[in-house]
Amino acid sequence: MSLKLLIVDDHPVFRFGLRALIDAEPDMSIVGEASSAAEALALAAEHMADLVLMDIKLPDGNGLDVTRRLRVMRPEARVLVISMLDDATVFTALKAGACGYILKGASGEEMLRAIRAAAGGEAIFSPAIAGRIMQHFQAPAKVSAFPALTEREHEVLTLLAKGLTNSAIAERLSLSGKTVRNRVSDIFGKLQVSDRGEAIVKARDAGIT
Repeated sequence: MSLKLLIVDDHPVFRFGLRALIDAEPDMSIVGEASSAAEALALAAEHMADLVLMDIKLPDGNGLDVTRRLRVMRPEARVLVISMLDDATVFTALKAGACGYILKGASGEEMLRAIRAAAGGEAIFSPAIAGRIMQHFQAPAKVSAFPALTEREHEVLTLLAKGLTNSAIAERLSLSGKTVRNRVSDIFGKLQVSDRGEAIVKARDAGIT
């Protein structure tokens, strides 16, 4: 049976290349192409895709938010993230329900292998991403400098310490702006600081950078 694929990416050139790659395969077919979050959700409701190839940065939203909603709409559909981001975003993607994470620089052979593996029920990652995941789980557990903070608050504080704005943190963690503002406010209270600058200094003094 032919694998039915839905491509979600706002870059026409990348979609063209991916379409050309897939069209050459007799066991795959593209049922739709979306360039925005809204279009992705509409096409997913209209077509019974086996696998959604999902970019993260979309003009009207975040691909990981779309992934969460797709997993609710159609739990049987699988989502393979294809992104330029080679960072901890992979963990957010997995929490959102993605079954794999491939970098856009992957070769055509690697991309096709990932598509077939993801559609077949496997978890699949680019080598660099797999290495990052292994390092994460092999690293010794760290004693938190701020035990009162939740795991999500630690993530927000780490990004604060890196100098990211609330909107940038929201995008990185696939949260709403309001949620980030609330998290930042909670962090200020738990760290007993009055503003962003004091929180950053306290975080960096504790080795969070």
